[in-house]
Amino acid sequence: MSASSRSSRPLPNPKLSPSHLVPLDLSTSWCCAPHGLGGHAPSSSSSPARAAAAADPMDPPPASSSSSSYATPPQPSYAASSYPSSYTKFNSALNAGLLNPMSPPPLPLDKTRSSPTLFDMMANEQDYHPRAAGAGIHSIPAPPQHPHHQQQLQPARSMDRQLLLQDRIADLIGSCSPGNQFNDADSSDVRLTLSSKDGLSVTLCVHRHILVAHSRFFAAKLSDRWSKQQRTLPHIVEISDCDDVEVYAETLRLMYCKDLRRRLMREDVNKVLGILKVSAAIVFDAGVLSCLEYLEAAPWAEDDDEKVAALLTQLHLENSGAGEVLKRVSLELAPSAVVEEAEAGASCNAGGGEEVLLRLLQVVLEGKDEKARREMKGLVSKMLRENSASRGGAIGGDLRKESLYSACNGCLSLLRQQFAKASGGDQSEVAQIARQADNLHWMLDILVERQIAEEFLRIWATQTELAAMHHNVPAIHRYEVSRVTARLFVGVGKGQILVSKEARCQLLSTWLEPFYDDFGWMRRACKGLDRHLIEDGLANTILTLPLATQQEILLAWFNRFLNSGEDCPNIQRGFEVWWRRAFWKRNAEPEQPSRLRITAICENS
Repeated sequence: MSASSRSSRPLPNPKLSPSHLVPLDLSTSWCCAPHGLGGHAPSSSSSPARAAAAADPMDPPPASSSSSSYATPPQPSYAASSYPSSYTKFNSALNAGLLNPMSPPPLPLDKTRSSPTLFDMMANEQDYHPRAAGAGIHSIPAPPQHPHHQQQLQPARSMDRQLLLQDRIADLIGSCSPGNQFNDADSSDVRLTLSSKDGLSVTLCVHRHILVAHSRFFAAKLSDRWSKQQRTLPHIVEISDCDDVEVYAETLRLMYCKDLRRRLMREDVNKVLGILKVSAAIVFDAGVLSCLEYLEAAPWAEDDDEKVAALLTQLHLENSGAGEVLKRVSLELAPSAVVEEAEAGASCNAGGGEEVLLRLLQVVLEGKDEKARREMKGLVSKMLRENSASRGGAIGGDLRKESLYSACNGCLSLLRQQFAKASGGDQSEVAQIARQADNLHWMLDILVERQIAEEFLRIWATQTELAAMHHNVPAIHRYEVSRVTARLFVGVGKGQILVSKEARCQLLSTWLEPFYDDFGWMRRACKGLDRHLIEDGLANTILTLPLATQQEILLAWFNRFLNSGEDCPNIQRGFEVWWRRAFWKRNAEPEQPSRLRITAICENS
């Protein structure tokens, strides 16, 4: 099998989706000159025989060996020098047909793979030499000075990257529809070399009239005056420092397509963003418009929002329809609304974002399906948490304290109405008691998380009328109300709610007895109830009061616990703390407080 026949066959490599595309820099360096008159094309260190064998017979003969069409990429010249001599001789004999392809390679390298392993390379260091910079048809920079084994691996890695790039470009060219002249060596008059910043390059056969008709950048560079100065065909042109050679080639290919939008439908968002930036850099207006139409209509992942917004803001494509795309990721306010919000400031009424949050909150509070309500409570709580952490997020604004307490007061008002009906014997809507109590418990969680629950505790402590009707309602309907009281005990006991001594005493005076009555029902009916957390919260709340009040409450608890057992919260730990405070330390000798002594005062000079 000859080298030329091997080079014309597409390399067997699975299709690889491109990784994250880095957009092309707008300051792309560009050089354009006829071959032999200062044009920069990749140099080649391969032998003339090898280059002749790799060239496509259908290509026009180039002016010199400094340029090459990608349609028939030559074998990299460093491939042979990177392998041991014994392996190279065996490979040459195999290619020439002198050996059976199934024959094993000669000793000492008993390998059937196309490249040596790291163990082979380390075992045969004398046969490996780093490739010098500038060698080969593509300009690949010399590897940096690393440890010895990394120097040996660098040429193989560069070769693999180059081969992967060639495979992707080959797939790109192979997917062209019949009759497409992209990279047609017979009809092209420009041989364009694309070089990346890391040294990878590829050469394409393109047409000057196509580039000039679609790109104002190429129209300026490949003017008629420049074309008349060229003495040979094809013209040799190089574009260096491309961020992504593959994306650049894909953009050039779009110039040959009649339906750009249909072609872009096969790509993902990242690929289209790369094409958009290259199109904007070379002023390919049809490409820019098609990319924007794709981005406006195609679905995105949430992670793509920031990428799209950042790129469109960077490119300043307002006149090309980028504003319609940005509407998907930003909420625009009318000019009058912006002025209104600026004048009103923080004390203004609920803005657009707060109105949305209030609407969502109210819908959850009024929901009928319990399973859906539980799911949406978790969702809205997460949204409120995230929006509070980053003020002015995607929906803008946040719920104010007044808005939250307005919702709480609405639930409390409905709860009092239902309690009054149930207490008077009307059991038609008794299920609403548990619903509104559950709503209050959820709202209290939000207030505690935002550290604004003190007012709620004071309001709840004054509900003496509600507490008086408590025993007239069946326990199966009322125990949810005591969950609100339990949450307040936990908040006070953990230091999440800080209120005055009077407010704490009033809370216990109003709601402690109803809480005792419902504790057994809470323990049995509430799934996932942490009774120990509630008991510790109650004990700590009692221990924040004066010793005389502690003694009154704890002695009453002692008597109740002995008669109720598991249906009464066990606050024995708090009882023991009160006992030690009240009697042990009183009878012990008072400790003399240590005196603070100032030994010296140092003055700063």
